[in-house]
Order: sequence, then structure tokens, then C-alpha cells
Amino acid sequence: MTGGTRLIGEVAVPGAKNSVLKLMAASLLASGRTTLTAVPDILDVAVMGDVLAGLGVSVVRDVRHGWLGLDVPDEPGAAADGDLVRRIRASVAVLGPLVARCGEARVALPGGDAIGSRALDLHVNGLAKLGAVIDVEGGVLVARNSGRLQGATIWLDFPSVGATENLLMAGVLAKGTTVIDNAAREPEIADLCAMLTAMGARIDGAGSSTLVIDGVDALTPVEHRTVPDRIVAGTYAVGALMTGGDVMIRDGRAGHLGIVLEKLAQAGAEIDVLADGLRVVGRERPRSVDVVTLPYPGFPTDLLPQIIALESISSGTSLITENVFDSRFVFCRELHKLGADLRTDGHHVVVRPARRLTGAQVMASDVRAGAALVLAGLVADGETVVTDVHHIDRGYASFVESLTALGANIRRVTDDGAG
Repeated sequence: MTGGTRLIGEVAVPGAKNSVLKLMAASLLASGRTTLTAVPDILDVAVMGDVLAGLGVSVVRDVRHGWLGLDVPDEPGAAADGDLVRRIRASVAVLGPLVARCGEARVALPGGDAIGSRALDLHVNGLAKLGAVIDVEGGVLVARNSGRLQGATIWLDFPSVGATENLLMAGVLAKGTTVIDNAAREPEIADLCAMLTAMGARIDGAGSSTLVIDGVDALTPVEHRTVPDRIVAGTYAVGALMTGGDVMIRDGRAGHLGIVLEKLAQAGAEIDVLADGLRVVGRERPRSVDVVTLPYPGFPTDLLPQIIALESISSGTSLITENVFDSRFVFCRELHKLGADLRTDGHHVVVRPARRLTGAQVMASDVRAGAALVLAGLVADGETVVTDVHHIDRGYASFVESLTALGANIRRVTDDGAG
């Protein structure tokens, strides 16, 4: 890509990566066809589809129309394919549904982005409280339960999204009442609750830090539309401000981006909240802002690399603090290659204004780092090459095409250099 052009125009936000993968896992809770719409065309959906296919689910996908049909058998398999599970961490979401429905689950310790340790202790301890017996056998997490899970009160030491989702999906079929305290509050959790409720689950407190689940005997399949991706919307919003652009973000939900929009406004963005999305305009060099990541409704860690890229061209010094993942700043080395003035210290990074960014070859180490490096390349002098873009494909549908439609001078090349 060659920097120097403004992003101007309109872009549509697809369904959320961080929701659709868990909705796919939730389909395991009911026999028959579950249909998901607004499904993003991303690599992780394909991998999760393969995980479910290995459990006996018939997966039918219409990429063009964002449609996914999941035909779940009466008796799904209990062992998830280890190689596939290790490719995306979200695949651990099949653990709760399988042990609840089948009485057994065998899931390899998951992989995903190289952004720090994300232990499964909260998942394991919570399922144990519901009556599951958990073992690790040769790198495989094995959960067993004779009979039906039993409702329990579970306190999460940290409002983990993944643990909340797994325990929620296990609790809907448990006998009695399950209470999850200090539950994650992300919009994707509320989206999962909405789908489970439509399937027949009884859940109170969706969107709050306490979920109360009255277990039911069985659920039925449904059709459900995936919530829009707030991280993708936030990425385009940051890009609009960085490039001095004017972007209409269709289906961007302001209510899901509260503190993000507040920080962008402080940095100089003009933001109009419309009935069907957001308009973000950048008219001047961004001002510096300090950012601290926290669980929702705090500033999302998945937008931290993008905000660091923004701060690298701001007019002042900013302090960025990461409180969720311990290796999120790995990508700062790559941003430094473009001329960013960064200094990391533990879970803090100080970003000083660079005179300018200059194109270079950089490597995407994870989904969000890759997107941030692309945004930086859009404002750098000369040509920037981002490698390992398969990471970006895991979370951003048609990223190059969308940016090109907004006026970016960007193209994707194959290994042999062809466009």
C-alpha cells in the first residue's frame, strides 16, 4: 500500500467475529437446523465450521449472502479435532455445550493469537462447580459428567468473556439454577443470550455482571442474526480519523462503542450518530489521548493496536495501558519499523509524536495488530508491505476491497507477487 490518501465513502460492518463463533458452538445444544445470518466472510468461521463438522454437524454456508446453516445430529461427537482447535482459541466454546448435552467433551488446549497467556482456569473451575470432572490428557482437556449438570453459583475472579460463554451454555441445560457473578458484559455475550433465549433457555441479566440461568430439559434450533462487529466498526472509525477522512460506517452501533467514540472525539474526530450507523470525520492532526483497556464497557483490548497506531501520528505524548493481555505490545516492534516513537514498560507504552511514518515491510502477529499496521501504512510515506496477512483474514472480511472502495491505495499480492 502507498500512504497519503484520505478514506472517504461508505463501508458496511458485518456480523461480529467474537459473537458468531460462539453462536456456532451454541448450535450444538439443540438437534436440527440452526440458521445464522449476517455471518462474516472470515477465516475463523471456516475453521469453526470444520470443528463442528468433525463433531457430526452438517455445515452449509452461503458466503455471498452471509448465511450459515448448521444441522446438528441427535448425538454429536464429543471429541473436537485437535489441529483445528489449536488454530483458533474460540473453538474452546464447544466445551460447555458438549459436556452439557453429551456428558463428555474432549477439546485440545486451544491456540489463536500470540497476545499472551489466557489460562482456562475459569472455564475449568466453573464447569467443576456444575458437576463436571475435568482432566488434561496429553494436551487435551477432557470434561465428563454422568447424568445432568447441576446448577451452582459461580464467581469469576475476572470477567472473562470465554468463561462466561462456556458456563452460560453449560448452565442452560443444567438442573436447577446457575448464577454467574462477575460475568462479562460484552455485547457479544448479550447476543449469545438472545439466541439461547430464542432457543428456549431461561436467562435473566443479559448485559449485566450477574447472569441467572434456570436450566431447561431441552432447547430447539432457531434462526438468529449476528450482532454487528463493534471492533471492525471501531477500526474503520480510527482509520477515518488517522487519514483525515470522512467515512459512513453502516451498522456501526454507537451504543457498543461508548468509550471508544469518546476517546476518538477527544482526539479530534467529528462523530455523527445516525439511525443506521456512524459518520466519522477527521479534519486535523489527531490530538493525543491516554487510553486504559478494561473489560466492557471499558476500552476494548481488541482496539488497542489501532489506537496506538493513531497515537503514533498524534500531536502530543500519550500513555497507553493494557490490562487484559500480557503480550499485546508485541506488535509495537513492527510499528517502530515505520518510524513510530514508542517505549514499552510492562503493561504500559508511551507514544510520542513521530515527525512522520515511513513505509517499510512489517509483519502481522495477530488479527488486530495486522489491521493496525495497515492503518499505519495508509498514512506512511512511500510503500508499506504487511506480511502474514492470514491473521487479518481471521477477523476482517474483504478488508482490502473495503479500504480500496474508500479510496485507499492498497492491493493484495500473492506469494509470487501477482496482484
